Amino acid sequence: MMKDQWMSLLGLANRARKIISGEELTVKEIRNGKAKLVLLSKDASFNTQKKITDKCNSYQVPYKLVEDRYKLGQAIGKEARVVVALLDDGFAKKLLTLLD
Repeated sequence: MMKDQWMSLLGLANRARKIISGEELTVKEIRNGKAKLVLLSKDASFNTQKKITDKCNSYQVPYKLVEDRYKLGQAIGKEARVVVALLDDGFAKKLLTLLD
């Protein structure tokens, strides 16, 4: 049960329009300082993982790895998603506690 709590919360954040998904958009929001937390699927390509984690590290944005792209997509009611960024502090903080 605990395992999927993050998914419900992400779904909530999605309905509140507090997330964006996709590599390019995520990188853009990290640069803009709007991304508060990045969720990256463990099955993302090496290049994508490196690009996103490097960006997160240089802009001090926390990131968490989640099981796979299907779980991530499912949580926001979309097809597979490799990377999702939260644009809201409240949701980001809560999600961090669920994903620890």
